[in-house]
Amino acid sequence: MPGERPKGFKLLKAALQTRKAATMLAFGFSSGLPFSLLVGTLTAWLGEVGVKLATIGIFLPAFLFVAASGPLLPRVRRSAGARAALDGVNVASLALMAAVTIQLARSALAEPAGLALATASAVALIRFRVSAAWLVLAGALLGLVASFVR
Repeated sequence: MPGERPKGFKLLKAALQTRKAATMLAFGFSSGLPFSLLVGTLTAWLGEVGVKLATIGIFLPAFLFVAASGPLLPRVRRSAGARAALDGVNVASLALMAAVTIQLARSALAEPAGLALATASAVALIRFRVSAAWLVLAGALLGLVASFVR
């Protein structure tokens, strides 16, 4: 049927054909960005086109590549050219993380609930030194509860 929404791998393929997703994957594969940054960003971007649980298939190859390339790291670290290239990748990674953080903050803090959650998390983290892992878990649980309330 025309206009029917793709499902499964066809949906994943359609989502990955977007420029944003392809760029994020390229940065992720080339620089070994933190898993949480990649998952959060790609989940948000892929969610725009309807992909929700396909992230493991996206990230597994990157982590296999990182694990397989582990023995090469001592030689890479001894090479001045490779170190300079990795320094450039680190700077690009930090810039990308900053840009993604700003983009996600604009989206998350646009609603009063997001602003309240961010404020409470900042207070818990700074004043009471609550572990970030507990804050992530609490945020996930509050998001789950909010999805049932809406």
